[in-house]
Amino acid sequence: MADRSSNKLVYALIVLAAALLCVAAPQAAREARGKVYIDITSPRQQVILAVSDLDGPHGKEISEVIAGDLGFTGFFVPLDKAAFIEKPGQPFSPGNWSVLGAELVVKGNVRKSDETVSTVVTVYDVFDGREVFKKLYRAESDLVRPLAHSISNDIYKAVTGEEGVFRTKIAYVVKTKAGQELHIMDWDGHRSRALGIRSSLLLAPHWSRDGRKLLYSSERSRQWSIYLLDFDEGVERKVFDGEGTNIAGDFFPGGEEFALSSSKEGTPDIYTYDLRNSRLKRITSLKGIAVSPSVSPDGGSIAFVSDRGGSPQIYTTDKIGYNMTRITYSGPYNTSPTWSPKGDRLAFSGRHEGRNQIFTVKPNGTGLMMLTEAGNNENPSFSPDGRFIAFTSDRDGAKGIWIMRANGEGQKKITPWGREAFGPGWSPK
Repeated sequence: MADRSSNKLVYALIVLAAALLCVAAPQAAREARGKVYIDITSPRQQVILAVSDLDGPHGKEISEVIAGDLGFTGFFVPLDKAAFIEKPGQPFSPGNWSVLGAELVVKGNVRKSDETVSTVVTVYDVFDGREVFKKLYRAESDLVRPLAHSISNDIYKAVTGEEGVFRTKIAYVVKTKAGQELHIMDWDGHRSRALGIRSSLLLAPHWSRDGRKLLYSSERSRQWSIYLLDFDEGVERKVFDGEGTNIAGDFFPGGEEFALSSSKEGTPDIYTYDLRNSRLKRITSLKGIAVSPSVSPDGGSIAFVSDRGGSPQIYTTDKIGYNMTRITYSGPYNTSPTWSPKGDRLAFSGRHEGRNQIFTVKPNGTGLMMLTEAGNNENPSFSPDGRFIAFTSDRDGAKGIWIMRANGEGQKKITPWGREAFGPGWSPK
């Protein structure tokens, strides 16, 4: 059962973290001067980055978060701090960094009071010998990591011209002795906390496009139903049940309608459900199963899984069930499709040499890529910029949440050893 007071408390903490973090104070901010250092639409472009420890309390912790955030993208190559000549408290001198090959340098200082931390961070262009930007950040003392992630976002935006994902969240399911729980964590696996949703069985959560709601399936009292956690209200409510198995899919744009699969008529089929009028509409009526619906970014297409051709494969259809197209032909068992935020690729889990691996493919069925090789890998979920994928893997002996770049590089586990976890859903913001 859900603990409503726990839901309210957790969401209050999420809101508080956002509200107490004051970034880019106008009187201290100098915006980037329009130079984009990396065209991230081109392959293999990188910037050599030096992240100096910020001078003052929490300075080392903040710099390590920044270097970890930016280094994971593959667009930045952080230098080893052991080679730095210039100390954290010393003025910036381009010559101290050019000999190391650094192109950009991050420096700053931190001040701490009883309740708050403030830092002024400057990013320097070594070649031009100038500031890229300079900003003031403030946060409560226990929100140092979110503050550091905000700095990473600003650096990423200044260097690439695009928004970063370093303040995003990942919702996921944790297996406990009593059953399963819904948790949420920062994109890098830190600051994980339970949302107060507990059940004997839970399936992967789905975010609304505005990040204010989570939709998920739960088995309670031997009935699979669909539940919605509304962060604004801080409470959970059941939004759909019925005979058979009912499994939540994605929200449509607007957040008032979602896709689902249900076996209420016998064989599982794809439906849409409107929260405003409780209207259920059947989309598929196929020979065989139709499950795992995923809604495209524009809301015009639904990817799903069907075995109508003899084995589970990925198909797409429009919102009213017309224009059905088979997408995958390789592999004996393909499932769990999810759209990239731009709608240019689908990620899914497919059977390869007896194990499940993560693949991506274009919506027209071309450009198939296998991204994982070790262990079993399932439940892919794109980051809001489409450049990263969270997924479930058991490669180290137990299921956990991993992340990687969308080309398969940089695979790393973000849930701790000993915590069995699965079903990641990456927040839209």
